[in-house]
Amino acid sequence: MKHRRWALVALSFFAAFAISAAVVWRGWRHGGAIPALPWRAHLLAFLVFVFETLARATKVQWGAKALRTPLRWVTALRVSLGGDFGASITPARAGAEPARFLVLAESGVATAPALLILFFELALELVSLVLFCAFLAFFTVGGAQAGGMIGVIGGYSVFIIGIAGAAIVLSGRKTIGPPPRWLRALGIHAGRWRAIRRALHHIRTLVDGLRHARVGAMLVAFVLSMAHVALRLAVLPALIYGSGIAAPLTPLIVWPLLLLYGGAIAPAPGGGGAVEIGFSLGLRKVLGPAELAGALVWWRFYSFYVYLIAGAIVAGTTVVRAINGTGRSPRRDPSSSLHARLG
Repeated sequence: MKHRRWALVALSFFAAFAISAAVVWRGWRHGGAIPALPWRAHLLAFLVFVFETLARATKVQWGAKALRTPLRWVTALRVSLGGDFGASITPARAGAEPARFLVLAESGVATAPALLILFFELALELVSLVLFCAFLAFFTVGGAQAGGMIGVIGGYSVFIIGIAGAAIVLSGRKTIGPPPRWLRALGIHAGRWRAIRRALHHIRTLVDGLRHARVGAMLVAFVLSMAHVALRLAVLPALIYGSGIAAPLTPLIVWPLLLLYGGAIAPAPGGGGAVEIGFSLGLRKVLGPAELAGALVWWRFYSFYVYLIAGAIVAGTTVVRAINGTGRSPRRDPSSSLHARLG
């Protein structure tokens, strides 16, 4: 099974490279050259990557501080980049959270605090994304297309937050005894009900941890989360404007927003070429063929491949063990069964 998984990774990345090569070839046919950009563009994009990585790792550390869990900054950095690596080589980014969990566990963080840190980090990400989408919808002029794409991402985030809110409400109710009659009518038998009860118990633990969080540290983590989202979307503008190319700003922000966050549901590691296709179709009227080729190649590098490489360097072994299901938390407790289900 492991060989099939890595074969799927190789096939997906091959498809992504092939589509990128097709875009580069099209740019070459239209009088372009090798998709090289000026050094200023590379410097700006690399600085965006550096500052985004610093902001996200610091956000994780301050999130842990808000939850009264000591966490070294280096560990927070490994959690962030390790999650990126795990997400890059698994379908629909399914390996991100198991990878982050195992990095925390092997760093000595117990299961319950580790789950709380990960839940809080995801919650900040979703709230930041909703607010950023609302900001774009109100303060940019992108037409119906841009508004629709922003609505898709923002609506999905609101939907996830709504599900989490419903789960929190349900977790506050008593779940002792057999499943309620309405759940039995839906086919929820005793075994599934026990799994639901365990999940609700985890949620109650998370809610109790959030109730005792430090408000000041939470605000710092939230500001860093907003900075992280803004910096992820700044890569393409940095490449385009650093190259001296005149282009409207809105599509340079909206399309990366859609592709980076909406493309996370692609059922193939790294998107399987879906991101490259979306990029080339979405920006074909904004950039010329040669400009589009260079922008695609280097935007994917600075927004995806550089994170994959960095994650492999700082936490590659741990992430692979998490994805293969061979990682074991050094501090086992009953709630660690959630890790097994995530993996």
